[in-house]
Parts: sequence; C-alpha cells; structure tokens
Amino acid sequence: MKKSNEKTNVMRILEQNKMPYESHCYTDTDAIGGMEVATVLGQNADQVFKTLVTVGSSKNHYVFLVPVNKELNLKKAAKAVGEKSIEMIKAKELLPLTGYIHGGCSPIGMKKPFKTTVDRTAGGFDTIFFSGGRIGYQVELAPDALKKILDYELADISD
Repeated sequence: MKKSNEKTNVMRILEQNKMPYESHCYTDTDAIGGMEVATVLGQNADQVFKTLVTVGSSKNHYVFLVPVNKELNLKKAAKAVGEKSIEMIKAKELLPLTGYIHGGCSPIGMKKPFKTTVDRTAGGFDTIFFSGGRIGYQVELAPDALKKILDYELADISD
C-alpha cells in the first residue's frame, strides 16, 4: 500500500480536528471503481465505502456511504431519511453541489453539510475506508472518529 505525502482537503480537515487517520494512495494505477480500488490497495471490500449523493422527493439532498461491493437500496435509504422517495443526482450536479468530482467524492468537506447515513455494517469495523476527496486517495478512519467530524446515522441501506 502506497503512502502519499500529498494532502487533500479531507486530510487537512481531519488533522485540524486532531483525528487519527491513515491515508492510502493509488494514483499510480488506473483504478477508478470502488471494487478496483479495494483490490489495488488490498482492502476488504466490505470495509471500503463509496459516497453517494441523492435528492429526495422534498428536493433535499442526502449523502449515503455504502460498501463498494453493495448497492444503495433506494427504498431503504428513503425510509432512513424520512423521504417518500430518493434518486441519485445527475453526475453533472455533483461538482457544483458538493465541490467534488465523481470518483473523488468524500463525505467530509462538502460545500455544505447534508444529512448523512452510513450503512450499518460500518459499525462492525475498527476502521473504514472512504474517498480522501480526490481520485487516487483514500482515508482510513475509525467510525467513532468520523462521528466527531460528521454527524451521521447508521442504517440498513444496502443490498
């Protein structure tokens, strides 16, 4: 696993908040998809989370973290946030809404905070991995530490 000296905004936020984390870099590969990233970094795919941004029928936006080897169940996700329905936002809406591009979207450091739900399986790990805020970078952080920076709920949201 390659370590990088380069810092992303996510890493700076974690450091400013004195949160212990590990950074993992895969910029020397062509890996883009979550499963590819988990494989390249030798990580357990159940422990690697992708960040998904949705919009509810109320027009409110929501962020969900699910393991890369699973899919977001839209019905379970809508129920978890109290919406009648939700759908994924269009790719072109991601950057203006969050400040992140597809493949480098992190739940930490978005332009504004959104209600965030993490798949309940995260609670079973000492640490989880998710985007470091740029393609090629992952951060590894304890779910309890993430809770100190990001207000989130755990729920059954994946299939």
